Amino acid sequence: MSLPPEATAHRTAAADSGVIHNIGYRSYQGPRLGRSYATRSLFVQGLRAAYGLGRSGKSKVLPMLVLGVLGAPALVIVALAIMQQSKQLPLDYAQYLSAFSLFIEIFLAAQAPVLMARDLRHHTVPLYFSRPITRSDYVRAKFGAMVAAMMLLMTVPLVVLYVGSILGGLPFGHNTGHFLYGLVAAALYAVLYSALGLLIAASTPRRGFGVAAIMGVLVVSSIIAGIVFGLSGGMRAEVPDSAHWASLLSPSMLVDGLVNQVFGLAGDSRTTHAPGTFGVVVFAAEIAVLVVGSYWLMLSRYRKI
Repeated sequence: MSLPPEATAHRTAAADSGVIHNIGYRSYQGPRLGRSYATRSLFVQGLRAAYGLGRSGKSKVLPMLVLGVLGAPALVIVALAIMQQSKQLPLDYAQYLSAFSLFIEIFLAAQAPVLMARDLRHHTVPLYFSRPITRSDYVRAKFGAMVAAMMLLMTVPLVVLYVGSILGGLPFGHNTGHFLYGLVAAALYAVLYSALGLLIAASTPRRGFGVAAIMGVLVVSSIIAGIVFGLSGGMRAEVPDSAHWASLLSPSMLVDGLVNQVFGLAGDSRTTHAPGTFGVVVFAAEIAVLVVGSYWLMLSRYRKI
């Protein structure tokens, strides 16, 4: 049975015009927290990830082990100072960080790739950049998280030393001042190590390669600096100031030398220190160049993603 000409024309007109059906989708009406909230969330997530929080149990083993290894000797040092009725700690706060710098480097090498490599390996970085954060927000959040994690790692043993010395009756003024020196040293280590470690970790999506590269750079640079130091007169009874320029080759010796010279912690000529006022300026300038340069290279790296 054929339709009347009027019905056929009406159906043709409806097909040509189309029909929109409301199937219940509604736009989001809730609060939009924006870039600052997203950046803070990324910072908190990075800080938690550095200590394995919110991840599997085995992810917590190494950071907690390193934290314990750094804290336990501090208890022993305080106990020895109290038993010997000493007026000061056998190992100063800043020098404590220098003596156990290898464990700080292990923590950095193990955890810096956790913050960077997983996003690269699973190709989730472009999702972060879709909106609302920018590439600079991403780098700033990761860098801040690594610095905060490193500061927490180094502050714990310093607090143990300080609280133990005060409770043990050691001079309050001396220990308070040297505790602040230790915090300055910890901040320099945290910023410099984080800048270098994250730059290396951001260069590869493979965590194992990142760990090996970071340890290689830090350990090999310290070995080379030690060799140059020895060849420049470091084996003599009285070490010339010129030998301490070798510290420029190693990030750990660089910070140690600057702090020892600025705060007068160099006990003798063999203790690592910046050679005079000019050395302080050069050491500080190299730290600034390494941090700023590494941060800029990280920004350049993520502009290409």
